[in-house]
Amino acid sequence: MGANELSALLWRERELLELLVFKLEEEHLLLQEGKSRWLQHATREVEQVMTLVREAGLGRSVEVAALAPQWGTTENATLRELGAHAPAGPWGEIFAAHLKAMGDLTTQIKELRDTNERFIRAAARSAQETMATVSANPKTYDASGTTGEPVTAARIFDRNL
Repeated sequence: MGANELSALLWRERELLELLVFKLEEEHLLLQEGKSRWLQHATREVEQVMTLVREAGLGRSVEVAALAPQWGTTENATLRELGAHAPAGPWGEIFAAHLKAMGDLTTQIKELRDTNERFIRAAARSAQETMATVSANPKTYDASGTTGEPVTAARIFDRNL
């Protein structure tokens, strides 16, 4: 366990975050176009990528805990702290670059999540407003093709005519 393994895990986590951005953008396009038929599939894919991101974060935590004592910091150090305690050489810059890229991706993810949430809330509000305007007394068509009030009273039919 060392810096190389941690860097490889960080690359994997960055790839997963980029995939999450893609899946959220895909979800956004479906919401924007009103393609609710496919929305459940897109949402499930977002959830699957989120699970992979959480697993990658756990792996990163394990690697940081293994590397941190070697670099003179605590086992629960952040990437910023680990980069600050990196020995002379490229590792401080490498971890700083990983941290910046992951921060940028996280910002994109938050923005997409918030935008998608606004679309979903607007769609739900629109559905509620539509349902509120639906009449409780549906009308039927009569013989002339116009809508008439529903018949609620008893009627007598004269079969002799």
